Amino acid sequence: MILVLVSFGFTKTSEVKVPKALRVKEPTQVLFPKNRTKFYPSIVATPFLGSCYIGFREALAFRESQGNYFIINTLGYLGKYQFGIGTLQLMGVHNATRFLNDPGLQEKVFYTNIARNKWILRKYIKYFVGKKVKGIEITESGILAAAHLAGPGNVMKYLYSNGRNDVKDAYGTSLADYLKKFSGYDISQISATRNPKV
Repeated sequence: MILVLVSFGFTKTSEVKVPKALRVKEPTQVLFPKNRTKFYPSIVATPFLGSCYIGFREALAFRESQGNYFIINTLGYLGKYQFGIGTLQLMGVHNATRFLNDPGLQEKVFYTNIARNKWILRKYIKYFVGKKVKGIEITESGILAAAHLAGPGNVMKYLYSNGRNDVKDAYGTSLADYLKKFSGYDISQISATRNPKV
C-alpha cells in the first residue's frame, strides 16, 4: 500500500496508487493503518506570492500540504489542497487515483470548490466582511479559507455565534486560525457559483 509519494514540482516518475479503502466508488468509511506517519502541515514558513488569487491559493496549499500534489495525509485527505473523498464527489470527481495523479485536475477542483463555497457563504460574506469577531477582522478570503478547512456550515456557525462555536481539525488548527492567517487576499476574480462541477 502506498500512502505517500513525496515529489516536489510537476515531474513524477511513477503513478501514485490510491489504496483500495480510499478509492471513490460510493460514500464509504476510510480505514487507515495503525502505523502511520504524522503529517505536520505548518512546520515551514509559507512563501508569499502576493495578495491576489494565486497568492491565496499557494499560501493555502502550502499550509495544507507544503504544496505537494502527490500526498495523502494520515486522515486520508488527498493532494495539494487535501481534499476529502466526499468533497471530490460533490465536485464531480469519482476517481481518487486520477485526481491524485493529475495536478491540473487538482487545481480545477480547488477553484470550483472556492466558487461553490463563495455561493454558499455569499450572505455571510456580505454581512460580516469588515467586522471583527473575537478580535479578528473578517475578510472574504479568510471566510473561504476557513470553509476549506472545516466546511461552510462550520463557518456559518462560527460567525453566527460571534466566534463561540469554533472548531479545530485533527491537527489542532481552528477556524479562527484560518480566518486570521488568510485574511486580506483579493479573490474577487472567482465568481460565486451554485452547484459547480469540474
